[in-house]
Amino acid sequence: MLYLQGWSIPAVAEVKLRDDQYTLEHMHAFGMYNYLHCDSWYQDSVYYIDTLGRIMNLTVMLDTALGKPREVFRLPTDLTACDNRLCASIHFTSSTWVTLSDGTGRLYVIGTGERGNSASEKWEIMFNEELGDPFIIIHSISLLNAEEHSIATLLLRIEKEELDMKGSGFYVSLEWVTISKKNKDKKKYEIIKRDILCGKSVPHYAAIEPDGNGLMIVSYKSFTFVQAGQDLEENMDEDMSEKIKEPLYYWQQTEDDLTVTIKLPEDSTKEDIQVQFLPDHINIVLKDHQFLEGKLYSSIDHESSTWIIKESNSLEISLIKKNEGLTWPELVVGDKQGELIRDSAQCAAIAERLMHLTSEELNPNPDKEKPPCNAQELEECDIFFEESSSLCRFDGSTLKTTHVVNLGSNQYLFSVIVDPKEMPCFCLRHDVDALLWQPHSSKQDDMWEHIATFNALGYVQASKRDKKFFACAPNYSYAALCECLRRVFIYRQPAPMSTVLYNRKEGRQVGQVAKQQVASLETNDPILGFQATNERLFVLTTRNLFLIKVNTEN
Repeated sequence: MLYLQGWSIPAVAEVKLRDDQYTLEHMHAFGMYNYLHCDSWYQDSVYYIDTLGRIMNLTVMLDTALGKPREVFRLPTDLTACDNRLCASIHFTSSTWVTLSDGTGRLYVIGTGERGNSASEKWEIMFNEELGDPFIIIHSISLLNAEEHSIATLLLRIEKEELDMKGSGFYVSLEWVTISKKNKDKKKYEIIKRDILCGKSVPHYAAIEPDGNGLMIVSYKSFTFVQAGQDLEENMDEDMSEKIKEPLYYWQQTEDDLTVTIKLPEDSTKEDIQVQFLPDHINIVLKDHQFLEGKLYSSIDHESSTWIIKESNSLEISLIKKNEGLTWPELVVGDKQGELIRDSAQCAAIAERLMHLTSEELNPNPDKEKPPCNAQELEECDIFFEESSSLCRFDGSTLKTTHVVNLGSNQYLFSVIVDPKEMPCFCLRHDVDALLWQPHSSKQDDMWEHIATFNALGYVQASKRDKKFFACAPNYSYAALCECLRRVFIYRQPAPMSTVLYNRKEGRQVGQVAKQQVASLETNDPILGFQATNERLFVLTTRNLFLIKVNTEN
């Protein structure tokens, strides 16, 4: 059973999106921001920031009772005075340190003392500085050695990109800031390092490694570091100029083969061209200059592949697919210099082949061999993700990518802190299940460890179209998600049955069963925050905090 109780609290400092924050990236970063923060070092202690700029703490006193909201810190500036502010954000860096953004572009590093003991807890500003445009904090760590104490934090901004004519007009900036103080001299904390990555999508997951030597990002579109000493806008301008260049080659495909067309320099002869085919590799040299070389997306029949010079002074290469029917998303792995041309007849054939799946009418002819279904009946889990996310690791000193994992159709679901001394875990959908992965920066050969499986959760969550926040217990006993309003869904891991249960279709005895429960909040205010601990769920609305006691016993 579930136990649900709500408490009235001072109003949450919610910052709604402005008219100029209209992109999907703004919605992901700021519109879906989790205003409730859980202290991973002291579970069952949650925090939020109210409209007066106070950090309010609520702690579980008894099994199902919360203590009164307690002010632990007050921002020294009036937040409402800034017109373009974002929501204030907070991250619990360690058991005695906190990083805080007021949403106006100022970063605070706060020493808190041992937060589990109210006698030694005293929140004191150790560093604060204006760092430019407003940002939110997405991760931070504390690094301590005999000589120096450092705080590394990751800040997210969405910046205006004036030259982007085709896209949204914005790009995403991640700033990795390191603040440090040497222990032997009594100087204040100061910034010793600032590095910026930029990309075109808000990362699903971004975290600094516990030793500060690297950074891991899960994102839909890739991120790159801006070169040291180079202005960010200049770097983005270079990227834009590269984008508007003419494609180096054009290619198209059928189920059986691929055709690559390359415009040749004037007066090119057959002797100027060298084309080498290997089963999974191609190398093209024009006039002693390497034109294109790399690993092909899939294998080809290299002995049957050919090339000719066309009358239009172009080189036409025909590649025979080894795996017939396989659609290639790219010609050469990682190469972005070509452009795929879709044949109109090919598009028409695909549309014809998929015609039975869609209809404006609701099953107009049910006797047909392949009855159509209404598009609204398709679940999110039935959608094919044409482009997938990737998991990248960046080296902190060289700022270069060391590992890249294409996640394919393994959809990112959520992240959770299982051990506060380690990086946050991330949960991916694998077929119908959801798998939890723990990053280990110290293990180069086995950097991501599978630590838990939530059976059928990937399939079940896909039907929840209004889901807003997703979480799981640090001990993996349950997972939970909430919608934008009122409803909270809890999914328990399979547990042994106390009674005998049989599968009706197969007649076999079932030893374990998973459970799903639904809790409905007694308010119509939107849900602004959501956190899960081993025994409790915390749900934050505009003026209430709800505690759901999750009975983990069967």
